Amino acid sequence: MRVVLVDDNAMNVTVVQEMLKRAGYRNLSSCSSASELYTLLGISEDGTDLKPVYEEPDVDLILLDMMMPRIDGITACRTVLGVERLKDIPIIMVTAIGDSKKLAEALDAGASDYVTKPINRVELMARIRSALRLKQQKNWHRERDRRLRDELRLAREVQYAVLPQRLENEQIVIDAIYRPSEELSGDLYAWHRIDQNRYAVAVIDAMGHGISSSLVCMFIASVLKEVMSKLSDPEDVVRELNRRAMQLHFSDQLIQYYFTGIYMVIDMERGIVEYVNAGHPPGLLLRLGTDQVEQLKGGSPAIGLFDGIPVNKQSLRIAPGDRMVIVTDGLLDRSDDVTEDPIEMLGQKLSSSSCSDDCGSFPEQWREALFGEPAEGRGHSDDQCLLWIALK
Repeated sequence: MRVVLVDDNAMNVTVVQEMLKRAGYRNLSSCSSASELYTLLGISEDGTDLKPVYEEPDVDLILLDMMMPRIDGITACRTVLGVERLKDIPIIMVTAIGDSKKLAEALDAGASDYVTKPINRVELMARIRSALRLKQQKNWHRERDRRLRDELRLAREVQYAVLPQRLENEQIVIDAIYRPSEELSGDLYAWHRIDQNRYAVAVIDAMGHGISSSLVCMFIASVLKEVMSKLSDPEDVVRELNRRAMQLHFSDQLIQYYFTGIYMVIDMERGIVEYVNAGHPPGLLLRLGTDQVEQLKGGSPAIGLFDGIPVNKQSLRIAPGDRMVIVTDGLLDRSDDVTEDPIEMLGQKLSSSSCSDDCGSFPEQWREALFGEPAEGRGHSDDQCLLWIALK
C-alpha cells in the first residue's frame, strides 16, 4: 500500500508521515511540488502520459496540499486524474482554507475527500481508510471487467468460427459481410451444398443484440447445421426450426426469444429458387443486365412466436448472372427519410451501383452504398449482416 504526500512545507510532510507510520503505513513517498508528483507518476505538466505502454500505477493514495507555488493542488488533481491509467487513484486534498467554493472546486476536479489543517489524526486515518476501501472496490470492478472482456472476446471468436467460409465454384458464389454492433451478435448466416446442383442458404436475425441474442443464435446455429444436412425442403426446415425454438423455455414467462429469417434452396439445374421468408426483411433479386429488382417477400410469421406457425413457401425463376442480396434490419435503419420504403431504397442503391463483371468479387460500389457512414445523428446501433449470391 503506497501513499504519496505532496506538500511544499517539509514540516507538514514530516508530521503527516509520522501519523501514518504510527497507524501502520510503511510504504510512504513525498513530493515537494506538483512537478515532482508528475515525474513520480510518469506524466508531463500538460497531462500527457509518458509511459510507453499501459501499466498499473504503484500509487494507492495521494495526499495533496491545495496551496502550492506555481501549480496548485486543484490543477494537479485535475491533471493526474485526467490520465487514463491514473484516474482511479484516490486523492485527498489537504488545506488550511475554509473557503467552501475552493473545496467544491477541488471535489469537482476529482478529489475523493479533503482534510483541513491543523490535521486531526483520527479524522485523517478515517478518511484514508474510506478512500482506500473505495480504491479496492474500483480495482475489483476493473479486474472483473477485464475478465469479462476477455471472455467476450473468446465468445466472439467461437461465434465467428460457426460462420461458414466463402463458397465459390463453377456454378455459384456465396459470401457475406458481418458487422456486430457489440462484442457478440444476434445475426447468423449459413449455407450448405445439398447435391450437385442445389444449395441451401439461410440468414437469421434474433430479437435484440448482445449476449442474450448471441446465445440464442448459437443454439439456432447448432440446430440449423443439423436440419440443413437432413432436410431439403424450405417448409420442413422452417417448421423444424420453429419446433426447436419453442423448446427454449424460461422461468420468466414474459421473456420470449424469437427470430426472423429467410431460408432458401437454389436449384441451378431447374433455374429456380424456393424460399420461406419468416418475418424477415425481403431479400432482393437483381436481374442481369437490367434495373429490375424483385423482392423475396414474406408470408410466414417470425420463428419461435408460437407452436405450429403457418409456413408459406414461394419461388422465383433465376438465370446465370443474376444476383441475390439478403440483409438484416441493421442495414435498413440508416436513413432519416421515413417516407421511403427502406427495402425499395436498398434496391435502388444496388441497381444504380454498377457491378463488376467479375462474379467472384463483391462489388465495391455496393460496399460503399450499404456500409458507408450512416445519416447524421444515427450510429451503428444494431447488428449488420449482408449475404450475397452470384449465379454464374
